[in-house]
Amino acid sequence: MKKVNFKPGNMIYPLPAVMVSCGDMDHVSNILTVAWTGTLCTNPPMAYIAVRPERHSYPLIRESGEFVINLTTKELAHATDYCGVRSGRDHNKWTDCRLTPVPADTVKCPLIAEAPVNIECKVRQVLELGSHHVFVADVTAVHVAEKYMDEKGTFHLEDAGLLAYSHGTYYSLGKSLGHFGYSIRRRKGNGRKSTKRPTGTYNKKGAKACGNEG
Repeated sequence: MKKVNFKPGNMIYPLPAVMVSCGDMDHVSNILTVAWTGTLCTNPPMAYIAVRPERHSYPLIRESGEFVINLTTKELAHATDYCGVRSGRDHNKWTDCRLTPVPADTVKCPLIAEAPVNIECKVRQVLELGSHHVFVADVTAVHVAEKYMDEKGTFHLEDAGLLAYSHGTYYSLGKSLGHFGYSIRRRKGNGRKSTKRPTGTYNKKGAKACGNEG
């Protein structure tokens, strides 16, 4: 297809829109919405968030060295947007959005009870890159909503109605197009590809990494 040459910029979309909780459960805490976030490593498990230094939450994360990544759903879309456009300097986002802070296991930051997944993180390194500083962190604990667990202990995150963010707009994730590895899965005798889930399905031990075979 024909291309148009754009100036360099951030065009890697869609992205997860997550709510990051920070601060101290017993004193000052806040929530900020972050889309510049993702996985860095499987073993050890590591993640990152990129935050502008002028954000109210920045010193809370920088000084404590801790934060929690809370995944979001279509039911949390309003709260997700609100926590991204309002400042914790002027608003109590917990109260305004009717979100419930609950204690974490390994950090002092509160978890958001309404989120389907809470990822506790401890900062390993801060990269001061420019407009954003990147907090490189170790994942120290993960909490998942029991309602998405089946009787075999498999976690069905696809049932949560996760949010995605693309070029200024929020979307809920659509229908599945195939599981990891479906393109090379052996076909059954009737010529159809097997629908068996590949390795990498979430279970009580966590998610296996998708292979980067490229």
